[in-house]
Amino acid sequence: MTDQPTTDDTKYPDPAEFSKNLVKIAAQSQQIVADFLKHNDVSEGPQDPLNIGSAFMEFAQKLADNPEKLFEAQIDLWQSYINLWNNAAQRFLGKEGMPVVAPDAGDKRFRDAAWSDGRVFDFIKQSYLLTANWLQKTVHSIDGLDPKTAQKVRFYTRQFVDAMAPSNFLVTNPEVLRVTLESNGDNLVRGLKNLLEDLERGKGKVAVKMTDMQAFEIGRNIATTPGKVVFQNDLMQLIQYNPSTEKVFRRPLLVVPPWINKYYILDLRPENSFVRWAVEQGHTVFIVSWVNPDERHASKTFEDYGFEGIVGALDAIKRATGENEINAIGYCIGGTLMAAMLAYMAATNVHRIKTVTFLTAQVDFTEAGELQVFIDEEQIKHLETLMNRKGFLEAGEMSATFNMLRENDLIWTFVINNYLLGKDPFPFDLLYWNCDPTRMPAQMHSYYLRNMYQRNLLVQPGALSFKGVPLDLRKIDIPVFIQGGREDHIAPARSVYKATQIYTGPVEFVLAGSGHVAGVVNHPAAKKYNHWTSTERPYPPNLDEWLKGATSNPGSWWTAWEKWISTKAGEMVPARKPGGKHKPIEDAPGSYVKVQTLA
Repeated sequence: MTDQPTTDDTKYPDPAEFSKNLVKIAAQSQQIVADFLKHNDVSEGPQDPLNIGSAFMEFAQKLADNPEKLFEAQIDLWQSYINLWNNAAQRFLGKEGMPVVAPDAGDKRFRDAAWSDGRVFDFIKQSYLLTANWLQKTVHSIDGLDPKTAQKVRFYTRQFVDAMAPSNFLVTNPEVLRVTLESNGDNLVRGLKNLLEDLERGKGKVAVKMTDMQAFEIGRNIATTPGKVVFQNDLMQLIQYNPSTEKVFRRPLLVVPPWINKYYILDLRPENSFVRWAVEQGHTVFIVSWVNPDERHASKTFEDYGFEGIVGALDAIKRATGENEINAIGYCIGGTLMAAMLAYMAATNVHRIKTVTFLTAQVDFTEAGELQVFIDEEQIKHLETLMNRKGFLEAGEMSATFNMLRENDLIWTFVINNYLLGKDPFPFDLLYWNCDPTRMPAQMHSYYLRNMYQRNLLVQPGALSFKGVPLDLRKIDIPVFIQGGREDHIAPARSVYKATQIYTGPVEFVLAGSGHVAGVVNHPAAKKYNHWTSTERPYPPNLDEWLKGATSNPGSWWTAWEKWISTKAGEMVPARKPGGKHKPIEDAPGSYVKVQTLA
């Protein structure tokens, strides 16, 4: 067994071509450094804006206070390396040896056959995995750390470990080495060109291109469900979709998506569009398309999003359909806002929303997952400083944060593909949406981070108020449908589940397979993922207990939701055209959604 192919058709590099490409690489590398310095003043701002240093200093002190545990960990590591060396020696002697450590089943970094067939690369892979696993195990074993500090240390240790994977470097990635030799280094020239373009697009920060951005156009091959913009204000456009059935349910359906991203995640392509599917079920669907904020929206508040967004939509729906009562959906932060508005409406005796569906929406943030790593006082102050300069948070800041939650899938995979292999990313609608982010207004975003993530005030009765009216989520007594994603990294299912213990009306909880996006956008025709339901009432206090009595059902959760919502949507009436008697403003998807912040 060898590490290099020995057949006669082995392609060796052409020295002249390889030398020319090395010169190009050197020139491009110089340009990359110059471009970075042009856009970034490295002398400005805090040296540790993420407040990582103090967390690791505290960790180091705890480690020093417990030398016995560190000694035991070192002994374990050395024993593992002895086993690895013995295994490697057996393989180099031509014998078979069982691996000491293997990648997890879902780890895509070591799929190339050379990682297993090549003795040298197999040794590199196993030595990395041993060290990475040991380091993370050691970090998890230290007692006495503040829980938030421990979470931060573990998170950034994982980021470091994943960044140092041998697959991320030219000389230790067999696939990249092979392509480099076969192409005379042309892959590296193309890769540096891709990096330069991403730096320029990100204005000095690497905005990794995850898909072919020219392959999609909003309104042409994504966000194509036909409809009209029937209302707009400073914060949103309201889209009403054309009916596709002769009869529709009397009660309209309002969808309030997150404004952290754009609404068309729910209307990507016909074959995976929730909007189109809901229209086909006989719902009169309205959706909020939020503005992509700029300096004009700096003073917009969380409360403004509620009244200009949700209440503004309710009034427009009544003008368009004559209906005062609706069913509502709130997705992610759109669901958090919806819960706050429902508490306000309950306190002021307004009953225009008759049922609500929450999609991966948190209201109790005590177990909000790894996003809490970014919510300490120092980091919020740093973000507020950045936002106050322009009146908003740049879209790339939010994107980078979310990508770090799934760093191997959303960062390092593209580093290897785009920069080391020099390939163009594959056209993918969901990743196009992921690369089309939105800004955050300064006042709204500061309020949300401090009062939800940091202080968890929404779940505390009376701690927050709208227009001077104290908010109490316990007063929400309408039928509630809650969907969580089993692998959700942004709104963890156990955090979403907590809402089942708050509302006083009838609650239905469904757990979907996959995560924050794929778990929501899962057309029944795809026959992907399972969803879990339970007939137990009342629901137990936590998700783990709920799962013990839950039943796994094949396919999408959409069908369970439709069975639930169809009994609460009223009788069938003749289909309605968008706007009713009022002239629509423009065709869907509207103009607000087309404002982009990254090219």
